[in-house]
Amino acid sequence: MSYLLKPLQAGPLTLTNRLVMPPMATAKADPDGKVNHSILNYYAEKSQGGYLSLIIIEHSFIQLDGKASDLQLSVSDDSVVEGLSKLAEVIHSNGSKAVMQINHAGSNTTSETIGTTPVAPSAISHPRKENIPNELTSGEIVNIIKAFQNAARRTKEAGFDGVEVHAAHGYLLHQFFSPLTNKRTDEYGGNLHNRIRLHLQIIAAIRATVGDNFPILLRLGASDFRDGGITIEDSQVACQEFEKAGVNILDISGGFTGYIVPGLSGQGFFAPLSLAIKNVVSIPVILTGGITEAQAAEQLLAEEKADLIGVGRAVLNNSKWAEQAINSLGKNV
Repeated sequence: MSYLLKPLQAGPLTLTNRLVMPPMATAKADPDGKVNHSILNYYAEKSQGGYLSLIIIEHSFIQLDGKASDLQLSVSDDSVVEGLSKLAEVIHSNGSKAVMQINHAGSNTTSETIGTTPVAPSAISHPRKENIPNELTSGEIVNIIKAFQNAARRTKEAGFDGVEVHAAHGYLLHQFFSPLTNKRTDEYGGNLHNRIRLHLQIIAAIRATVGDNFPILLRLGASDFRDGGITIEDSQVACQEFEKAGVNILDISGGFTGYIVPGLSGQGFFAPLSLAIKNVVSIPVILTGGITEAQAAEQLLAEEKADLIGVGRAVLNNSKWAEQAINSLGKNV
């Protein structure tokens, strides 16, 4: 059997193979963030046939001041659960597992989008924005923890198979982790352990709400690829702490450069990051980044660069990509 088709037991979440569709923003939700026919049709098409073992739904905002863009999906109040249930049902009916990604944009948004001044760990501009955010107070941080907790509860109530906390691509949790944007002098700033304190508090709050048998994933921006930013060595330490806190799967991506890094190209260009994390944890690690060829995915798994392979742009451009990849591999084993 091929590596890509080999079953993997990942805690309570059993994956029939190792192919994952990572979250990609569609901007197809209703203006209030609710699921509509456009969203349902999109994920029905992508999951058809169940060739993708796991589909991670695009990042969804946990509260209004954390909304990243217009027509973004919402997990911010109980009224969205009905629509999310339909979304989970569509994916399950096609034979795939479904995980909801929950997120707070922090300063990686605009006042026009959220109707107020964006917030961040510190009152310094985001590397990709020009706005100066408001520094979060300790009380506001407590509210954000509760918002993540409630978003995870809604995810479980909607029938999803797990929840992924977004801590990459320059959004709020990434801003706390990165020294480039976190200049706080309280318990949330300074050394590495302080800069991931919020992550650990969110993980603990979610676990207390969803129980032990509901997988928690965490998408991490494992390197900023910038002087003074997060290094892979920082992320190795952080990921060991996330594993201890109860994270079941780590989804490795970029930091302030997002999912595209100047100078990095080729199949699985984040492989050095995923391998470095895989070497220090015992939980499964997802690798994404420029993977468009089934044989390349096979090779990355054979070389043990990761446990799961995320294919985003190729599936976005060709909804039959996973089916064609699985069939081509089946003919060669």
